[in-house]
Amino acid sequence: MKSTLRKKTLQWAALAALFAAAGPAAAQEDHPSVKRAFDLPPSAELTYAIKASNHGIPLAGNGTITWQQGGGKYSLVTEARSALFGKVLEYRSEGAVDAFGLAPDTYHEKRLRKEAGTTTFRRDTRTIDLADSDNTVPIHGGEQDRSSAPWQLAAVARAAPQKFVPGSEWKFYVIGRRSAETWSFKVVGTETVKTGAGDLKAVHFSKASPKGKGQQVDLWLAPSLEWYPVRLVFQEDDGDSFEQLLDKVNRKQ
Repeated sequence: MKSTLRKKTLQWAALAALFAAAGPAAAQEDHPSVKRAFDLPPSAELTYAIKASNHGIPLAGNGTITWQQGGGKYSLVTEARSALFGKVLEYRSEGAVDAFGLAPDTYHEKRLRKEAGTTTFRRDTRTIDLADSDNTVPIHGGEQDRSSAPWQLAAVARAAPQKFVPGSEWKFYVIGRRSAETWSFKVVGTETVKTGAGDLKAVHFSKASPKGKGQQVDLWLAPSLEWYPVRLVFQEDDGDSFEQLLDKVNRKQ
């Protein structure tokens, strides 16, 4: 029994790592610091069904994204749970809203069987202290963390939906625990996503893995539902995957 529990724990730890959404990259990478019009989505709590595969073994659970914005501030809390282990991951992004959009102050990450870590955006010195590295990243403006990036994308899309045509690309400079890299979201097209909240038309974005290796991220944002993320899929080279599918939305505004 103990060996079975240990095996399942390790499986959930591996799947939680998938949700981290990007591999390491050089902090000196080209920085797409661009000011765009934005319109933040209304505050809401979104509930998701979670499906995952680790070395061919299927697992399931549930999760929430709690998004709050107002008064020039925002907070974003992402959690996932399994029936066997309870909470298996938690991400927190908190900060202000500036001329670029979301401006994180802290990005906190805790995964099953991993130490918690917090990356800090120091606006006074215009540097970013990485949670798992002694290196720092300069602040030029527009930097996002791994949790805030999809919501910044949604805010930009809400402000100029006519620009989000198939083939268009939207780049953001994204900070993690160890490094920073450019994420490029390419519009694939509009698709129907079957969710717990009904069938929803959603714009499908794909973030290819760097140089064709590593992790790929696919994201579906629903214009009829405030451009909230209704489906997210993280796929590894070896076939492991982690998927969130919207179950319901509790609007706060």
